[in-house]
Amino acid sequence: MAEQPHRYLALCRPGFESDLAAELSDRAADLGAAGYPQAQPDSGCVFWENLQGDPAPILESGLIFARTFYPLVAAFDDLPERDRIGALWPELKRNGPYTELYLEHADTNDRRELAGFLRGFRKALEPRLRREGLLRSHAGQRLHLYFDDSRHGHIGVSPARLPLPEGGIQRLRLAPEAPSRSALKLEEAMLRFLGRGRPEGLHTAVDLGAAPGGWSWQLARLGIKVTGIDHGRLDTRLLEEYPVRHVSADAFTWRPERPVDLVVCDVVDKPARTQSLMLKWLTQGWARTALFNLKLPMARRYRESRVLLERLAEGLEKQGLAARINAAHLYYDREEITVWVDTRAP
Repeated sequence: MAEQPHRYLALCRPGFESDLAAELSDRAADLGAAGYPQAQPDSGCVFWENLQGDPAPILESGLIFARTFYPLVAAFDDLPERDRIGALWPELKRNGPYTELYLEHADTNDRRELAGFLRGFRKALEPRLRREGLLRSHAGQRLHLYFDDSRHGHIGVSPARLPLPEGGIQRLRLAPEAPSRSALKLEEAMLRFLGRGRPEGLHTAVDLGAAPGGWSWQLARLGIKVTGIDHGRLDTRLLEEYPVRHVSADAFTWRPERPVDLVVCDVVDKPARTQSLMLKWLTQGWARTALFNLKLPMARRYRESRVLLERLAEGLEKQGLAARINAAHLYYDREEITVWVDTRAP
């Protein structure tokens, strides 16, 4: 096996490798780290070869276009078919112990065929790790085994305190009563940015461009009082079974009678227009927090997202608002990123 002390792996949606590579280069430069990305089109992953400095803080802050990002400790090649675990064991033992085991692959059509192999591999590896004391609670780090195929791949580790789902993918099930599949986008976003359970301090919300009501439904089922703004109709069950009020109006011109805790927006429009709308809601004090999607152009998606987020931060700062801004290209997103802004006092 080959050691990889200065190499990192980031997984992403296939087709977004160039955006992630550009983001990694910018973020590393901001930290004073020097290196270069390696990426193949539609591979679903980017490797970062670090030459100088320390890009480790990126693990804490995260990347917009990376589903997961962690350092590699070794690569494995030509694992024997009859004893793959035996070949991996010295390296696993040297870097352990671990809190949990992640078996991962790129989210591409050919790599998804590894799912069956990895289920069987987990059944063999996980019990042995436990027996040997290499899998235990409070170990401080998790183990990542990334497979290119059943015999080749990489070993990595990540801090156990970081809430990373396996493969960077938060798989969710759509409830039959959900008005639309967009409900999954909001559920994943809230899990990513706010954690599980009812978000603290969020009791009232406005959903701009609400129809047919997937986001309103997701908020209302948490007990949040929602006002849905859209000329289109909302699912009748929202009005009958949940605390949702429908206002037939334009999402860009309607104004609230009183401030709310949260504004959400998933309109299909130019991202700069959506960003300006959210900035207005926050700087005017109409909402204290915002969660919204920015639809990105086909080209220069990372560059466009960086400009929009910088413009958002500058606009909030001019109004004296110290905001926390997080953005991510989530699993249930497509040509868009999801942004969370919190202007409440830390």
